[in-house]
Amino acid sequence: MQFDFPFRTLSDVKRFETEKTFEERCPWRSVYDVFSYGAERLGNAPALTLILTGEEDESPKNVSYRELLAGITRAANFFHDVAGPGAGVGLMLPHLPETQFALWGAETVGYALPVNVLLQTAHIANLLRAAGVSVLVALGPSPQSDIWEKAVAVSKLLPELRLIQVAPGGPAQGGASHFAELIARHSGSSLDFEKPRSGDDVAAYFHTGGTTGAPKLAAHTHRNQIVASFGGAAMLQYSKADVMTHGLPLFHVAGTIASGLAFFMAGGRILVLSPAGFRNPRMIQNFWKISQRYGATILGGVPTVLAALLDVPLDGADLSRARLAITGGSSSPNAMIERFEHKTGLKVHEIFGMTECGGLAAIAPAAADPAIGSVGFRLPYTSISVRKLLGNGSLGQECSTGEVGVLTIVGPNVSPGYKGIQDDDTIRDGVLSSGDLAYSDGEGRIYIAGRAKDLIIRSGHNIDPQTIEEAVSRHPAVQLAAAVGQPDRYAGELPVCYVSIKPGMKATTEELRTFAEPLIPERPAWPKRYYIIDAIPVTGVGKIFKPALRIDSVRRFVTEAIDAAVGRDVSVAVSAGGKLGTTVNVAAPALDDALRQRLVDILEGYSFDYTISASPDAERRNPS
Repeated sequence: MQFDFPFRTLSDVKRFETEKTFEERCPWRSVYDVFSYGAERLGNAPALTLILTGEEDESPKNVSYRELLAGITRAANFFHDVAGPGAGVGLMLPHLPETQFALWGAETVGYALPVNVLLQTAHIANLLRAAGVSVLVALGPSPQSDIWEKAVAVSKLLPELRLIQVAPGGPAQGGASHFAELIARHSGSSLDFEKPRSGDDVAAYFHTGGTTGAPKLAAHTHRNQIVASFGGAAMLQYSKADVMTHGLPLFHVAGTIASGLAFFMAGGRILVLSPAGFRNPRMIQNFWKISQRYGATILGGVPTVLAALLDVPLDGADLSRARLAITGGSSSPNAMIERFEHKTGLKVHEIFGMTECGGLAAIAPAAADPAIGSVGFRLPYTSISVRKLLGNGSLGQECSTGEVGVLTIVGPNVSPGYKGIQDDDTIRDGVLSSGDLAYSDGEGRIYIAGRAKDLIIRSGHNIDPQTIEEAVSRHPAVQLAAAVGQPDRYAGELPVCYVSIKPGMKATTEELRTFAEPLIPERPAWPKRYYIIDAIPVTGVGKIFKPALRIDSVRRFVTEAIDAAVGRDVSVAVSAGGKLGTTVNVAAPALDDALRQRLVDILEGYSFDYTISASPDAERRNPS
């Protein structure tokens, strides 16, 4: 498959669609077709190269396209043997060749549930139960990981689950079944069942949303994944000559689709940057050397990874084979993109996608110089619109050029919905409401302006936190910046900014304030406070985790207010939940009526719920 159509404008996308239908352009109907095609066309060419250290004396493990197909086929046959057609397979694995075998093998015979291994045991068990999986494949005991211990604990909560151990380079431990030995007993040359899953059959469930509450599992069909992957490969012009650095986990669609299936479609070579990916400090420190040694043509990572790479000297690394860098997962500060491009000489092409749209929706295409801040154009054979957000939270008419609204997506990449959830406003009648604020320019490029729920609303005035983060990130000592709203009795909330500082550098809050305020376009957006912290919290794939910062901002505010007014030993705990989204729990020793009233006076009138207690029995207050 040649992905050599030069997308430069939205008109090119439209022309690509009108010249041929998707079915005429794309020969694949199942993910298994993709790997069969790759093995037939590329044979012994490397599909995967597993790097453990990145040092010059390392002998990495290579997996050819032929070996990749054989591993997937064996895994599919094994899952069919032990769990039957339509088998549900949970995966608790870092990025290993066996992970690729199990993931795509599960999708071939039934469906996969890749699990974030950083989640707690009870939550993992809830996910597996909700997805209805019958087999769990997990990494064996390792001094670097507690995955196996969690998997064993999960299996005790779900005794009907069959637990399989992946033990690279050695025998299974603790009497567990060994994945490599089990699949080796099955054919790698053909499927033992009639045909692979395809089309509108569910291929996978991906967990989305928070880590508390009922599991929310977005379904991927084979069509969803193929349309999204095909569009990504076409717009980035992937080819069999490409070599991509890959440090993302496979429980996230960015690692599975944009940097996985899309790349396999083109026949390129993926450099797996250790099983732990970018969470392995060695991969960050050796990134430039690895890119040179293996002739990487496509570099990339989420914005926090690119920021970390900026602190690693190039030391003369030759990046002449690299043709572009890609990033996505969250908004990238313009200043960081500019610094990365200046350091590497590479243009950074941003990608926008969601779990609910097969992992991809828009891309700044390889053939065009990217506009910094834009995620480019919609994928071929899909539709994107920006619609007005009405006062009641519903969506109105399409916005005009430059007008900020909510991004919506329609097309064969959009998920059919969430498992077990019949009525959800995120996906309704085939329309995916992304929850992202966006606008388009006169050329049809899409710009993401932040998450709708991340908006800071000061006295009814909407403040985009990205404008604050952009300004603060330009300070030479700032590594990362994240702005959130902090409660205010009069304005509802006021902007505050969390900042982490680069190693070996210093900056005071006043220095940051003096630097940033002239760069922030409107005075209401000036942060009321700056909090310098050791590290900005991030998710398992490196996205800034703003819910944790919002909780912390409330805790800091309430603690400061109580300390100033009461001057006594009063504990403050803040959690997500309650009618207003956040609950403050205040506990005071020797709580009497006078102290209770003083605390009520302090806490009343803000956009959070609260409890006051001197014991486990709390007085619940829900401000209306």
